[in-house]
Amino acid sequence: MPYIRDPQCGAHGLWFVRSLSPKVPPESQFLGGNVLDSAQSEVLLPAPLPELSLSLQQLSSVPITAVYQGRMLKDSSPDDGFEGRDPLSLLENLQPLLAKKEIEKLREEIRLAFATLKDPLEWLLDVLETSSDWKGKGHSLPYHIAHELQFWIKEHPNGQLSGLRLRKLQSHVLPLLAQCHVSLMDLLISIYQLHAADRCHLLGHISHLHLKDKFKEAAILSTKLKLQPYLEVEKMCVPLLLQDKMNLVESYVEEHPDLQQQLLRLLDSWCEPGFRTETVIRQYRGLANVRLEKVHRKMLSKLIFRFLDKYSLDPALCPNATNQRHLGTLKYLFYKRFVEKTMTQENWTEHVQSTIGNNQWLQEQLVQLLASYHHLNAAATWALHYSLPEDSLPCQVSDELKALKSQERDDVLKQKVANCEEWRKDHYYQLPIPRGNVLFLSKWEEVQKCKEHVLQPGQVIGIDMEWRPSFGTVGRKSRVSVVQMAVHGRVFLLDMLQLLKQDGKDEEALYSFFQTLFADPTITKLGYGVAGDLHSLVLSCPAFKDLDKHLCGVLDLLAVHKQLPKCSGMVKKGCRKVDALPLEDEEAQCGMPPEKGLSLLVQHVLGKPLDKTEQLSNWEKRPLREGQILYAALDAYCLLEIYTKLQKDLAGFGLDINSLVLHPKKVCTEVQAKKLPNKQRMPPTCSEKSAANVEETPSSSVSISVQDFRVVCDNMLQGLGRYLRCLGVDVRMLENDDEHRKAAKIAIQENRVILTSGLPYQTLRSQVGEGRCFSVDCSEKAKEQALRVLKHFNIQVTLADVFSRCQVCNCNQYLKISKEKMMQLMKQRGFLTDAEEAAVVNSREQHLPISYFLLSAGELSENPNVNFEAESLELSSQRPVYSPNCQWLEESGLDTKSAVLPNGTSLKIEAIPIGVLSKEDLAYFYCCGQCGKVFWEGSHFGRVVSQFKEVLDLSEDNQNFYEQN
Repeated sequence: MPYIRDPQCGAHGLWFVRSLSPKVPPESQFLGGNVLDSAQSEVLLPAPLPELSLSLQQLSSVPITAVYQGRMLKDSSPDDGFEGRDPLSLLENLQPLLAKKEIEKLREEIRLAFATLKDPLEWLLDVLETSSDWKGKGHSLPYHIAHELQFWIKEHPNGQLSGLRLRKLQSHVLPLLAQCHVSLMDLLISIYQLHAADRCHLLGHISHLHLKDKFKEAAILSTKLKLQPYLEVEKMCVPLLLQDKMNLVESYVEEHPDLQQQLLRLLDSWCEPGFRTETVIRQYRGLANVRLEKVHRKMLSKLIFRFLDKYSLDPALCPNATNQRHLGTLKYLFYKRFVEKTMTQENWTEHVQSTIGNNQWLQEQLVQLLASYHHLNAAATWALHYSLPEDSLPCQVSDELKALKSQERDDVLKQKVANCEEWRKDHYYQLPIPRGNVLFLSKWEEVQKCKEHVLQPGQVIGIDMEWRPSFGTVGRKSRVSVVQMAVHGRVFLLDMLQLLKQDGKDEEALYSFFQTLFADPTITKLGYGVAGDLHSLVLSCPAFKDLDKHLCGVLDLLAVHKQLPKCSGMVKKGCRKVDALPLEDEEAQCGMPPEKGLSLLVQHVLGKPLDKTEQLSNWEKRPLREGQILYAALDAYCLLEIYTKLQKDLAGFGLDINSLVLHPKKVCTEVQAKKLPNKQRMPPTCSEKSAANVEETPSSSVSISVQDFRVVCDNMLQGLGRYLRCLGVDVRMLENDDEHRKAAKIAIQENRVILTSGLPYQTLRSQVGEGRCFSVDCSEKAKEQALRVLKHFNIQVTLADVFSRCQVCNCNQYLKISKEKMMQLMKQRGFLTDAEEAAVVNSREQHLPISYFLLSAGELSENPNVNFEAESLELSSQRPVYSPNCQWLEESGLDTKSAVLPNGTSLKIEAIPIGVLSKEDLAYFYCCGQCGKVFWEGSHFGRVVSQFKEVLDLSEDNQNFYEQN
């Protein structure tokens, strides 16, 4: 083995060259003045020098204390560096203390060791090279030494190293950083002053890690050493993006705005039409764990806009993603206008113009979309409006341009519009007060008149709010534009945009007005989805941040709506039933979607639905159109009409006397922030508020059996799904890579209720209708979520339902096998030896633990299937008998030789612990008829029953038993 001399280490200063070859490999690179072995990733020397003529015999005469783990200490003196103490003996004294977890004594001994060592930094380096337990998580001995050394250095600043001696230690500690945990890495960087080390040396090491495909280590180390400005963003981040290590990417660019912009441009280039991510992946052929599903255009778009919002960057940095987002908005507007037919032409035109702006590419996309919907005249009109070149237009649109000046069709269109307006007046519920009684207030002096009417004890007020839908537009946050307050015979529309623009005094006065109104228990406030409105109001003005904490006398008609019996085509009007709308098949022929939200409640109670075509209006544009003013007024006034009608005939609507009782205290103590989903949709307005953010009211006063309750769980609620399966609920669960819309498809096809959370709630709820989608609070644990679901839907669970379904596959068919039969199967399949069988029999006969007999037979250490935990699974003899309400399969269908079910699935008998077979009170095993998983009665059954006893239908004896336990 060759040796290279360090001239600063004296006549005998030697360093081993760590190489398997007799010479320094030719591929070794000089990085920052150090030789780096590319085959073994170890820093070798400060500089290559001629070999010394020191023989192996001479080397062997050097004392062992001078040669430590492949590295000779300076001057080869047993007293130098350690002052006579053997570093190995130091470690031997410290390791028992760590094993006994005597941490305080360990720290004391470490500090005493520092006092006896001439160079503690060198000793720490030797300790790291000697052991390997520091490479994982947890606090190892090297970690404790480094932790104490950091404090010791602060107490002894004069003992800090510098110059060539420090640089040599830095060269040796640098390769170790990529192998250690982050906590230890921080300590080593501080102790060896790597932040002040030669930058070229550090960059060379990062480059070497990258060449070795250690991309994660390179990113972490460069972030810790703050080297990001000197490295290429694409080179460092692309491998991490392909491996879905977004947390590392975000940490890498966190404090560097210029790097954030470079990363955003890189991601946007991947969203360019025609770009293929395979071209990027080919550059990293050896890269492991590539997540292709995370780098397709849809996921990249979400990532880009999350970065835009998080780092407050300019959307102009990502034109491709922005164009795709706006195109998605256009497609959504087309769906609302031409498929659902729930937007007026004026409303639709405003949003289209706002979305497109001066972007010629989007203008061309608009024309193409109109042509695809067969609106050629409209496509030609927009093409003429934007002066688009004819060669960019579809052929049919170009031909339509020639006939655009013809006036004959204009008369036909005007007649169609007139007929449509007449139909709407007859079909939809109309404002029952004169237009002159609707007042639009934009000055504080005008609001004073509103206060006189509203702040009256005993007053009943309908309150609603409107804001501009964002449609996922970048950088736009919803703020309340109009607040509607309706009293009997009059409606006040408060222009919040103008009122909040005025000086601070008016803002404080406005807040005082709202606070007085919402906190007064003598004034009845009616709303529909109150929590969503208040949340948007709080976001609109910081002064309103505490408004939702003092609510009294509020009645949310959304909760009342949930108590109404489901109606199908027939609604109550006065004392007789009338057909308010055509049947569903007729609705489909007319192209009208089914009613939902507040419109559906109005239809049920007042006989006709609301016209919601102005719901997606641009509420920030002034002046408001007449249609917007009438829509806003009616949305608030209809709440008064509903309340009055329900009060007169509670029984006729299937409600009890407590349905309209006001909450004397605040209705909600916390309004959680709602985020708009990435899919294009409107923000939840008065008619579509999330039930998750208001006080939950059971959807039915009639209890439902578990067998009649079927759900589909979104892929973020798998823990909830498993708990519900424990209680016998038929649960379908989406896989991790399934899209949320699959839940709606399953719910419709199989008549299930959707359980979801967060952003997908509104989208899924709109697809399945009222009462078919429930929003779960993700901040709760799975058990609390399950209890909330069962209580909300009033599900009755019995003891027979517990574990009546397989938690793995949802099957409710079991094969019941006796313990003796199971032992035969296990023995035939080689999972039960003769000695173990004898131990089971002796354990039952002599009432001794099975471990006693297995130990005496010498089988314990040889059989990995031995598991004594089953001995602790015994329950009190008073426990309820496990008798699941399921379908039983015939035992004759089981192939006893191969333990295979009729469907070809093998029983998972290898998972049965031997100790379970010795339980005296265990008579049967229960085998899933679909996946073959084997269950048996144990403590888990009792725990589940105890945890859910408040929703279980327990007999008196069983109830008393679980209350005692």
